[in-house]
Amino acid sequence: MKILLVEDDAMIGENVEIALMDEGIQVDWARTAAEAEHRLASAGYDAVLLDLGLPGKDGLDILRDLRAHGTTTPVLVITARDTVPERVRGLNGGADDYLVKPFDLDELIARLHAVVRRSHFGEGTVYRKDEVEVNLLTRQAMVGGHQVVLSAREWAILAALLARPGAILSRSQLEERLYGWAGEIESNAVEVYVHGLRKKLGHGLIVNVRGLGYMVERA
Repeated sequence: MKILLVEDDAMIGENVEIALMDEGIQVDWARTAAEAEHRLASAGYDAVLLDLGLPGKDGLDILRDLRAHGTTTPVLVITARDTVPERVRGLNGGADDYLVKPFDLDELIARLHAVVRRSHFGEGTVYRKDEVEVNLLTRQAMVGGHQVVLSAREWAILAALLARPGAILSRSQLEERLYGWAGEIESNAVEVYVHGLRKKLGHGLIVNVRGLGYMVERA
């Protein structure tokens, strides 16, 4: 997952960045409204963590501009504005969720995963193919009715493929899902995790399209 963190408070931003990276999430950190708008215009993100009190421009205006231009990237507002009218303005302005400072980092991460899942897959979406059943909201994988435990990196690869059944994703596209974890990404990382997924979920689930990449067939 790749997210944009928009936060001008250095201490809060650093703590959030470290917590997210520990979860294997790739983070770009913008400290001003101008930097945030530049990054949003030039890069794609799975979600945005948006502070409202920013130098140069209010975060709510950034959010309204995003929605006015048809951008559907999920936005989780993180702010000290804790009154009900402020929350209503944020949600009506296009926020997918609203978290008041000070917040618990575990709750932040849980809410972030929730808005991304809703955006990518919709509530209750389950992928079924032969004996394999994968619930992308609850992060549960079953084979023949028995639960299979997947690692965080295996989930990153699987979720990317299941987000677009029938589409071929290149190795570089899948490698992007692995950035953010501590340590270097080995050149054969994608192959290693695909091999692990095939052992656990069956060799027929993930198809290798020679010279192009990997895909899962439509259910």
